[in-house]
Amino acid sequence: MYQAKLEKDIRCPLEYGLDVFGGRWKSRIICVLAHRHPLRYGQLRGEMVNITDAVLAQNLKELMRDGLVSRTQFDEIPPRVEYELTDKGLSVVPILQTICRWAGAYHKNVNAFSSAQCKACDYTAGAGD
Repeated sequence: MYQAKLEKDIRCPLEYGLDVFGGRWKSRIICVLAHRHPLRYGQLRGEMVNITDAVLAQNLKELMRDGLVSRTQFDEIPPRVEYELTDKGLSVVPILQTICRWAGAYHKNVNAFSSAQCKACDYTAGAGD
């Protein structure tokens, strides 16, 4: 697993927030789990597009480390594991929805291929305000 050579130099709360839920995949994982929860790994993987298993697993580990996602393992045969947002993870959803609405207002290239969780944000609300 990749280990950074230098410690992160986070100097303000915005940098912390972007580190915790920013990036291409973490925000998508959060939105998928907010839209449909809890989800098994295979279900979550099916909701994501163009993500490898390694990247999904790494991002889930980071989201769990930061307290946004919880993992529950059930003692069953076959083994079952479910992922869902914690209260801290749920508190991020309105922030991501606001970013989505802002982007929808200014990024006119949003198309029919938007995922279900994006459509649930209603990114067109407030467009042109």
